[in-house]
Amino acid sequence: VCTGSTPKRAGFNGEDEFFGKGVSTCATCDGFFYKDKAVTVLGGGDTALEEAYYLSNICSDVYVVHRRDEFRAAPPTLDRVMRKENIHLVTDSVLEEAYGDAMGLQGVKIKNTKTDEITDMVNTGLFVFVGHNVRNEVLKDDKGEFICDTNDWGQVIVDLSMKTSVPGLFAAGDIRIEAPKQVVLAAGDGSIAALQVISYIQEQQ
Repeated sequence: VCTGSTPKRAGFNGEDEFFGKGVSTCATCDGFFYKDKAVTVLGGGDTALEEAYYLSNICSDVYVVHRRDEFRAAPPTLDRVMRKENIHLVTDSVLEEAYGDAMGLQGVKIKNTKTDEITDMVNTGLFVFVGHNVRNEVLKDDKGEFICDTNDWGQVIVDLSMKTSVPGLFAAGDIRIEAPKQVVLAAGDGSIAALQVISYIQEQQ
């Protein structure tokens, strides 16, 4: 099973309009477009902070917007981010709007949830990391229950051989736990799973 996942949308005004025109969900894919420029990162988990750290080595400034006053990321990740002088943590804030023109994104409006103050941040890059929707419907039975073991987020639990809890069922790519969410690594998962499938079939003969 290699059905993958899709990045969740945050739901702010202009998200769909400027997706692919300044709004992105992949720093490693699009970060180089913003070399020596300021960008905004939306999210408060490990992925958001890891991607912000990556962008800080390319961009002049990285503003991380999070709706809470504390981040959900692992302490080592947060500590590493806080040591970067060009990463600015904007807490207790939500992204109200992304705006621009025919050329693409030109800026974002950030609202402080405690003061209701609106800040206009003029930059052309916005990276959204608010989770993924795992495409796992194919693994549900008629009652809507999973046929194999998953974690709380619906990601399939596998071992290093991509084996699931069901004999003969293998899962690879973004549908599995701890997936790196990179195409080349998903392809590697698929290769491992394919070899395991061949071995499994041969063992059954």
